[in-house]
Amino acid sequence: MSGRGLKIALAVSVALNLFALAGGVAFAVSRAKVDQHVAEQRQPGRAGGFRALVAELSPETRREVRARMRAVALSARPDFEAAREARRQAVEAAREPQMNPERVQALLNDSRAAEMRGRARLEGGAIAILGALDVEDRRIMADILARKGPGAGRADRPAGEGPPPPEAGDVPR
Repeated sequence: MSGRGLKIALAVSVALNLFALAGGVAFAVSRAKVDQHVAEQRQPGRAGGFRALVAELSPETRREVRARMRAVALSARPDFEAAREARRQAVEAAREPQMNPERVQALLNDSRAAEMRGRARLEGGAIAILGALDVEDRRIMADILARKGPGAGRADRPAGEGPPPPEAGDVPR
């Protein structure tokens, strides 16, 4: 091979290596952005969750808010259980050898409607609780309405799991 041919081959090789390197860097950067986005989506809508918000309240207000939120969560529980059951049935129906698309869609619609009823109960209860608080406590607790990303509603909790158990000294008297 002549000197000119070697120079051309070297230039092509360098160009291909630079192209491959740029592709690798672009992939690494986009992968990091995707991982960061996924991590952000998994974060709850409020830093620290309900317990962290309530911890900032006075002990008397804290007990009252916990008791009222527990009652609201228990009232919404049947809706979330119905949503999980309808979704489970939709998955089973989709796995059948002769899938009925209308049935699967109806079950998914039922699941979504039940979840929305549960969310409406939770949000309505939270608004009622916020309305009973003084301005400073309401500022602290307003983040209870924050919702960020999928999973924030936790309607996908396994069957049988309800709201978190009451903490010591948390039971209304």
